[in-house]
Amino acid sequence: MNISRPVRVGVVQFEHASGDKEANFRKIGEFAEAAAAEGVEMLVFPECCITGYWFLRKLDRQQLIDLAERVPDGPSAQRLAGLSARLGVSLGAGLVEISGDGKLYNTYMVAMPDGQVITHRKLHCFVNAEMSSGSGYTVFETPHGFTAAILICYDNNLVENVRISALMGADVIIAPHQTGGCRSGDPNIMGLVDPQLWHNRHADPDAIENELRGDKGRGWLMRWLPSRAHDNGVFYLFSNGVGMDDDEVRTGNAMIIDTYGRILSETWEAADRMVTAEFDPSLRVDNTGQRWISARRPDLYQPLTVPTGLEVDIRTARFGGRGA
Repeated sequence: MNISRPVRVGVVQFEHASGDKEANFRKIGEFAEAAAAEGVEMLVFPECCITGYWFLRKLDRQQLIDLAERVPDGPSAQRLAGLSARLGVSLGAGLVEISGDGKLYNTYMVAMPDGQVITHRKLHCFVNAEMSSGSGYTVFETPHGFTAAILICYDNNLVENVRISALMGADVIIAPHQTGGCRSGDPNIMGLVDPQLWHNRHADPDAIENELRGDKGRGWLMRWLPSRAHDNGVFYLFSNGVGMDDDEVRTGNAMIIDTYGRILSETWEAADRMVTAEFDPSLRVDNTGQRWISARRPDLYQPLTVPTGLEVDIRTARFGGRGA
């Protein structure tokens, strides 16, 4: 499916409060109200923005269970659905889910004005060994004239996930993250941002914003993120945390990318921010990525499905799943 009409969308970066769902929902509500006033039809918030993210690594199983909720019949999912229906805006937000069989997931929900709540379980979950990874792709029709897929943070790093989503008909990839400023054993990938720069952001915004724009944030994203959009001919909605995420500084850089990997709208401000843009339907017609997909030779790709022995469980791998 190609996008049937122009549609205004938005992405948000905000600093969440670890474990404080009420505080985080206040921010979600404020941004949703602002988006509705601007005519935005879909608004995307970051990964685990309802519960908080990086502090999850410190929680034991019972603490995770206490924080987790059922989806879509739990209180946060229902609250998000109610907000979406009232404002007429599709809203995406993430949390920790507990399933009927007691498994825990990093889950992202998209509540739509027609009452649907679509959910995706992160395919490559590593934040806590007590949490499981999802086992399926999430591609769905929206009431806004396009087909969307959800890939959470690390899901986007693996090129196969984006290509499969595009092959399943996605026009748009919803890509909620908590990234940038991460510890890494690889000196060429990101690295920590000094928290004092964030705490001093009002007095010296240039110092922290230089880091957000630099190789720990935007510079790293530019090495791979636009190519996911370009190579598959899809729009990208990249949302991210900004500011303190437990003991690390997330780098924000919320952005909307077109089907040629061009940035339609972005921010690198050291603040909670929303950016919006309008999708041009013509960019989903015969673009470079779609032509490359049509030139595929699936008969050559059988090795992609064969384990090499190099595969690891990223929950317990040495690098802990951080970075690219």
